[in-house]
Amino acid sequence: MPALGLEEHIVDRGIYDRTVARFREAQILLPTFAQLAEPASIPAEIRGALAGVKPDEAHPLNLFRVHWYNGQDRISQADIPDHVVLPKELTGTEAQIVVVVGARFPMIACHKVLAAYGCLAPRIVTGQFDPTRHRAVWPSTGNYCRGGVAISRLMGCRGVAVLPAGMSQERFDWLGGWVTDQSDIIRTPGSESNVKEIYDECAKLSADPSNVIFNQFAEFGNHLVHYNATGRALGAVFEQMQRANPALRLRAFVSASGSAGTLGAGDYLKETYGSAIAAVEAEQCPTMLRNGYGEHNIQGIGDKHIPLIHNVANTDFVVAVSDRATDHLSLVLGAPAGLEYLRGRRGVREAEISALPLFGLSSICNIVASAKIAAYLQLGPDDVIVTVATDGASMYETERARILARDFPGGFDEIAAAEEFGRWMLAAGTSNLLETTRADRRRIFDLGYYTWVEQQGVPVDTFTARWDPSFWAGLRALPPGWDEMISEFNSRTGVSP
Repeated sequence: MPALGLEEHIVDRGIYDRTVARFREAQILLPTFAQLAEPASIPAEIRGALAGVKPDEAHPLNLFRVHWYNGQDRISQADIPDHVVLPKELTGTEAQIVVVVGARFPMIACHKVLAAYGCLAPRIVTGQFDPTRHRAVWPSTGNYCRGGVAISRLMGCRGVAVLPAGMSQERFDWLGGWVTDQSDIIRTPGSESNVKEIYDECAKLSADPSNVIFNQFAEFGNHLVHYNATGRALGAVFEQMQRANPALRLRAFVSASGSAGTLGAGDYLKETYGSAIAAVEAEQCPTMLRNGYGEHNIQGIGDKHIPLIHNVANTDFVVAVSDRATDHLSLVLGAPAGLEYLRGRRGVREAEISALPLFGLSSICNIVASAKIAAYLQLGPDDVIVTVATDGASMYETERARILARDFPGGFDEIAAAEEFGRWMLAAGTSNLLETTRADRRRIFDLGYYTWVEQQGVPVDTFTARWDPSFWAGLRALPPGWDEMISEFNSRTGVSP
């Protein structure tokens, strides 16, 4: 059975005491979940010390930058999370599509570092992970394992990345510079759609008791840190917009499913503002949409199963986006001819052009899905859709070269840019979109049984309990309890900034 990260007490006092000693020796201080949700509450002496720490440095204080409020320089702290309000010229819709930027996070320039912290920190303070003996194993299709390796290193632990061999070269290049041993990069067969192969490798690794698997698809710390930190951050962006225009309404939160961690932010937004939740997947692998399967290249949204931490009963829409849309729009948004088309023919301003490098493949997927939701709901200028840009285009330069060679061997000019932008963005329409009924949600929920109960050994009672809203409401009590344990842990280490 996978460990689900739900413990609220010290499980092993011996591990706990050894970890306190290691953190004291390494001068590691842990931020609370509350501080990552509201970083203005981080003590002034810590914020002052951070001024001398580079955002990509393997320094323990960078744990206090694992939040949405980093400035564009990734050093200073902003009052409101960095975001881009996309113009109609880019989206083809009157609705205001707001993209909150994940590239401001430290170390990996991606918000998956927040998920990794949300999974490891509770295991540290409950005495379940021993940095003197254990290896933290991070299975993912790329960004989460990078985040896990970064968080492991900042906490004085050995991190192991498990990811498909077919992921972008940039992911492997980054990992090569951060792992303590190159053997800690484990390549599994396939690419984005081969999550089962990752699980199989983790099953082998778990036979060694020194390996602790942090399965983002089943770790409820992933859900909770996004509910608390990401949900509040996105809410802060919307409230700032609403102060300027009180007529604005938050209509939907849109996010690719992936591990479903980020979808936890949708639960917070729905409870607070009444917005709908749209979960997005690849059209080539329509698991939620129609029990389908397949292969795709929207890197960062692993599929063919329903994550255990996905609150399916609370999901209002399922949207599928083609990987040809994300592949080809990545060229429009990044290639010189594409940028010239956007400037000259679409009238996109330089301010928006300068933001386009912030959008990687899954970010583009979220934007296209947001446009589809806007079209389906017939939204207007006072309607807001919020989504996230998980990572930036720099993680996919080799992918762009591959796409160009495969699909545009004769070159990618402004005519090609216009055709692809028209096909995939302006004509996104409402195809492959499902407004879920109760029966739809139950069908999607039940699909998870085969992965979690039959393959991964989750007790059927635990699996079934997730259908009841009270299960998810009950989880909300965990972070405050963990924060008390983090504060106690810090006091025992005696570390100060």
